[in-house]
Amino acid sequence: MIETGLAGKVVIVTGGAAGIGRATALAFARERCKVAVWDVDPKGQAVAEACTAAGGEGRFWQVNVVEGSQVEAAVGEVVSLWGGVDVLVNNAGIVRDGQLVRVKEGQILGRMSDEQWQAVIGVNLTGVFHCTRAVAPVMVAQKRGVILNASSVVGLYGNFGQTNYVATKAGVIGMTKVWARELGRFGIRVNAVAPGFVKTEMVLAMPPKILQEMEGHTPLRRLGEPEDIAQAYLWLASDAAAFVTGAVLSVDGGLVVGT
Repeated sequence: MIETGLAGKVVIVTGGAAGIGRATALAFARERCKVAVWDVDPKGQAVAEACTAAGGEGRFWQVNVVEGSQVEAAVGEVVSLWGGVDVLVNNAGIVRDGQLVRVKEGQILGRMSDEQWQAVIGVNLTGVFHCTRAVAPVMVAQKRGVILNASSVVGLYGNFGQTNYVATKAGVIGMTKVWARELGRFGIRVNAVAPGFVKTEMVLAMPPKILQEMEGHTPLRRLGEPEDIAQAYLWLASDAAAFVTGAVLSVDGGLVVGT
């Protein structure tokens, strides 16, 4: 087993109740980390218990990252319990897909609503801001830390019907680069991961034809597993990536949009 240097580290994983977040929390737990599972879904409690069973120490906080006061309070509780924060994984995210303007035979049939726009911006972009703003002072005081942000290949290339989601994932890349510049002098590394099509509950609920098309767009001819993304986070947080900051790591099976 490769030594990651993560044993005993304090890790916050937002959106940790399912999918990539769950896989990420468990991956850090297997490295004997103390894992704070944050989610609005109470199922996060079971994930925290699984983290403890996996060899780490798991605790669950029911946190809505859209609410800055909840985030600040939860960070304070994590620090009080475990003494600091070594790794923040900004994984929480939602989708509310729709075309900017839906047109059929020259007629306008609909537009993306304010609710669709604001809901996604709130969780995927403002939530990342809230969590990082709350954790950064702790890491500055420690003079060390790792912040990992969930972007997406669509944040790099765009995607039909996802104006809101793409805006957030491109915005996350921009914030990652700014924070890498601002926080590097304090020993804090900031990177983003850009997953391709991954077998989460959200993706697997799509029609089989769409899933086949996703596989066809991916040179490795398969969808990613949540563990594929979790291992990328694990590497970026580890000592092996000690000189990596401001980077966007695509974990997408070689995805090339439009092929």
